Amino acid sequence: MNEHHREIERMFKLFGDDLYHFLVYYKGSHDVEDDVQEVFFRALKSHFRGDSHPKTWLISIARRLVIDQRRKKRLLSWLPKQEPQKSPDDILMEHENVREVYRAIDELKTEYRDVVMLRVISELSVEETSEVMGWTREKVSRTYCRALKKLNQNRQDAIKEGGAKFES
Repeated sequence: MNEHHREIERMFKLFGDDLYHFLVYYKGSHDVEDDVQEVFFRALKSHFRGDSHPKTWLISIARRLVIDQRRKKRLLSWLPKQEPQKSPDDILMEHENVREVYRAIDELKTEYRDVVMLRVISELSVEETSEVMGWTREKVSRTYCRALKKLNQNRQDAIKEGGAKFES
């Protein structure tokens, strides 16, 4: 095994769980083991230049993988749709409070949603998030603040409408 393979193996041990959790949220499914493997396969095929933190680099690969999958899915949308069979983990995730929070995040516009996911779910710093998104640190901070305000506004609107949505 060469040095590059050993480095990717070390990254897997250090960041595999973080990548798994990022993909679970980003895809909205617990069935992401294959995607985690694909991220590390892509990492093996490319070369880490050291321009960023290894975790940031791997999350960037994961994000692009999901974006590619979504594009492919849209291209194939003309095929008849089949409902995926739910796993036990998916059924647990349907717990009302968790589902409402996820729905609220999903309803955000894409750039808000991505920043919230990277900062909160993946626990990336502003700097790491800026590297993943290809933005300045200032834009990340501004967008994150606006996303949180929008989530809070949506929560208040839901409470005013009399729903139990977003209750703490």
